[in-house]
Amino acid sequence: MEREKLQELIKQMTLEEKASLCSGADFWHTESVDRLGIPAMMVSDGPHGLRKQDQEADHLGMNDSIKAVCFPAGCGTAASFNRELITRMGETLGEECQAEGVGVILGPAVNIKRSPLCGRNFEYYSEDPLVASEMAGALIKGVQSKNVGTSIKHFLANNQETRRMSSSSEVDERTLREIYMAAFEGAVSKQKPWTVMCSYNKINGTYAAEHKEALTDILRGEWGFDGFVVSDWGAVNNRVPDLEAGLDLEMPSSGGINDKLIVDAVKDGNLDEAVLDRAVERILNIVYRFEENRDKTAVFDRDRDHEMAKKVAEETIVLLKNEDNLLPLSEKEDIAFIGKYARKPRYQGGGSSHINSHKVTGAWDCVKDWGNITFAEGYADDADVVDEAMIAEAVANASKAKAAVIFAGLPDAFESEGFDRAHMGMPGCQNELIERVAAVQPNTIVVLHNGSPVEMPWADKVKGIVEAYLGGQAVGAATVDILFGKVNPSAKLPESFPYKLEDNPSYLYYLGEGDRVEYREGVFVGYRYYDTKKMEVRFPFGFGLSYTSYEYSNLKVSADHIKDTDVLEVSVDVTNTGGMAGKEVVQLYVSDVESTVIRPVKELKGFEKVELAPGETKTVTFTLDKRAFAYWNTQLHDWHVETGEFRILIGKSSRDIQLEAAVTVESTVKVPVHYTMDTTFGDLMKDEKAMQIIAPMMQLNIGGQQNESDAAAEAISREMMEAMMKYMPIRGILSFAGGKVTLEQLTGLLDQLNAAQ
Repeated sequence: MEREKLQELIKQMTLEEKASLCSGADFWHTESVDRLGIPAMMVSDGPHGLRKQDQEADHLGMNDSIKAVCFPAGCGTAASFNRELITRMGETLGEECQAEGVGVILGPAVNIKRSPLCGRNFEYYSEDPLVASEMAGALIKGVQSKNVGTSIKHFLANNQETRRMSSSSEVDERTLREIYMAAFEGAVSKQKPWTVMCSYNKINGTYAAEHKEALTDILRGEWGFDGFVVSDWGAVNNRVPDLEAGLDLEMPSSGGINDKLIVDAVKDGNLDEAVLDRAVERILNIVYRFEENRDKTAVFDRDRDHEMAKKVAEETIVLLKNEDNLLPLSEKEDIAFIGKYARKPRYQGGGSSHINSHKVTGAWDCVKDWGNITFAEGYADDADVVDEAMIAEAVANASKAKAAVIFAGLPDAFESEGFDRAHMGMPGCQNELIERVAAVQPNTIVVLHNGSPVEMPWADKVKGIVEAYLGGQAVGAATVDILFGKVNPSAKLPESFPYKLEDNPSYLYYLGEGDRVEYREGVFVGYRYYDTKKMEVRFPFGFGLSYTSYEYSNLKVSADHIKDTDVLEVSVDVTNTGGMAGKEVVQLYVSDVESTVIRPVKELKGFEKVELAPGETKTVTFTLDKRAFAYWNTQLHDWHVETGEFRILIGKSSRDIQLEAAVTVESTVKVPVHYTMDTTFGDLMKDEKAMQIIAPMMQLNIGGQQNESDAAAEAISREMMEAMMKYMPIRGILSFAGGKVTLEQLTGLLDQLNAAQ
């Protein structure tokens, strides 16, 4: 509906009607105004499937939703690094929403994986904001191409489940901008989601729902967001201040309680009615955008979409280890399938995103009729207890086979919405099973079903490790195709796998103290920390093996010197040097060679997935702008590039850099400088204008004449004197110049220095 018509419609509404539109009618519907023909709109949980509840509604999935299709969760879709594939997945979800009359699907969830312990990591994409933002943007693009809205969530700094409705994420400005906001920024500014969902938590002491800087100044003012902001379910704390801050829609219904607060605030003169009108207009704009673009011909073809889920899953499975090229397996050899997840895979997480799948394909379903595959349960999923009979059966089967494939991972009791993991380990019964099978079968492969990293004490005792993540309802079929070589694995890890939890940079501070959670690791999240510290990890960010091999060559940059207002074009050739068609994820990292601020040794600034036939070469290109070289300057409150040399790194992972080139970037922005008595001479020496002014003072004999024959010369070296001078503040002249400089002279010098800026 055109804006003029919307505004005219709002003028016809009573104050009470307008207030009612700012909260839900129930759990899943916006309010209608029958008198004016204003329809309700249904929203539904997502983001990897449609969780539409027909009857009794609840937020955490305790009541059944309609039969639907479960696609791979965010942990897996991010591993695909394939924007086009995830856009097609989004198109499928959008079609399903149209068929079911759902106007907005609640996702994608892009919160950064700060720690492996976050119970909701399975929904989230990555420890890296570029990956999170780009993959979320791809999903948004696909869903919204079908005239169905998305709700990117949870804004902002929502990285744990513990005390999530009351905790305050204490994050410095630079870290917020470079890591936690950046995950949202690109997706919001480029793909324009219809809605943004604010989180439960506080940010530096202010609840997200009433954080005006985040919801209005940044989200709308800087990023150009033009939809409505909706609360996470139950995230409203103070309705009128929330509305003023930019929270438009409260979900679910407050039963009229908060609507009355809005009405009373307007009547009492404590709330400008224009603020209410603005929120109503934003909400109705989206309601009518969906209503006027309903596709009555849309069909929810569950079997067709199951096949799409399988296709997506094929590119979300990461091959982590393949010693002696044991994989792919032969379909004709005797193989032992072991583990409950082979028969009944764990393919999604628990909580509000849980899909009532219309069918589930386990790996055992795909091979049970082959005649050469045996199955043993191995462990029970409902209790972490070693079952000797189950293990004995598994060991017996494995010892007779050519190879054993163990399907393991994390049960729902270990990771789910609502609570955080207590540790990074797998169930002890599963670890014991893997150890015992590997002891009798050298050709053991472990397939993992989990939403984030796990410790692998058995990793050196098995020949193959396959990370299947939570791959959706068709994960079993996709895994079998990977294991037996019908599909070439092409996924890469969107997160680092440390050896142990204690290696994680947030380990000491995660969960915080009471309701205060300090993000003391700052920008050093994931590989930014591990790589900068040169710390060994089990598997690095961006890592993933293939059944073929790739060679990188001919790296070119469009210039070796640019200004920060220019763009740099980068190209590299990739060749499939193996014997099987495959897809490779080419990763571009940027490293600031010398910086005055503390920065990670490298940061991902581009990635592209390219498909190659055996022997085929393709050129992959990247375009880098200012942001690729910039950090967030807290003095400018803006992105800033320091003049200097940067390295362009092309890699297969953050630890496997194949090629590099250098470029000098010249800053066009001068950071304002104000010199004080505490400014050091070393800082002055970096400023050419300042050096000209202080040159006479530098000739003074600071500290007196040094006698080379004096025994003190052995204690006071030239290097020591230079260092003392470098780190001496200007005021030190008064103490060490022997009265040759007065306070008035020094004050005048400061005035000259600042006037020259």
